[in-house]
Amino acid sequence: MPQAVRQASGSGLTERGGGPPPCDPLETCPSPCHWGITTRMKHALALAVTLGTAAPLGAHPHIFIDTGLRLSFDAAGVLQTVEVTWIYDPLYSLLVTEDMRLDPDFDGVLTQAEIDQLTGFDMQWVEGFNGDLEIRQEGALLPLSGPMEYTASFAEGQITTTHVRQVEGMTAGKPLALKPYDLTYYTAYDVTLPTEIIGSDACRTRVEMPDLTSGLEQVRAQLEALDPDIDPADVGFPDIGAKLATTVIVTCAAS
Repeated sequence: MPQAVRQASGSGLTERGGGPPPCDPLETCPSPCHWGITTRMKHALALAVTLGTAAPLGAHPHIFIDTGLRLSFDAAGVLQTVEVTWIYDPLYSLLVTEDMRLDPDFDGVLTQAEIDQLTGFDMQWVEGFNGDLEIRQEGALLPLSGPMEYTASFAEGQITTTHVRQVEGMTAGKPLALKPYDLTYYTAYDVTLPTEIIGSDACRTRVEMPDLTSGLEQVRAQLEALDPDIDPADVGFPDIGAKLATTVIVTCAAS
């Protein structure tokens, strides 16, 4: 999840590799966090626990995001942009809307002014943040722009946001591998939404799930009990986010 957001929940939002550690979910997150866990968010969390919907506070991952991708190709078969959709889990959505004082009448419907306020809350990325998305071709990482044309909506208790990123350096006719993931596994991205292809009839997609061997399943169980302030890399789990990530493979016939 965006670095900025991570800090909002103690979830994806501190600059990995150079910034402060993730925020303690029971403490107000200090600057430069994008959204701190404030008293209102604590109250929301307490409510969620009462309702039996909250995961263990110390568990990794902390945020769950359903992810979708829309790939736009030009006439030559070169990928130009990727639009990313994130649907946040109900608990995190509750924390954010409570902290931003949205939906004060609790009718589950946001006014246009509230939607405007919500839009971009997860787009304030720190320098160097990769947007929790890698696109590779023949192993080489393709450069991506920062987020553009972002939107937000709220329905059935969940926040949905979208953003567009420009893609550079693709060679037409060669497969692409897109991997939405958080290196530290603070946020879990599930590619449950469609991957759409725009501008090309020659491309096909398939989803590759992580190979959860018994050893990797044990590691995941250990991560679920890991203290939220600990980086998995510091306790012997480097690149664990990548190992547990889903990959979308895109193959396009040469024109």
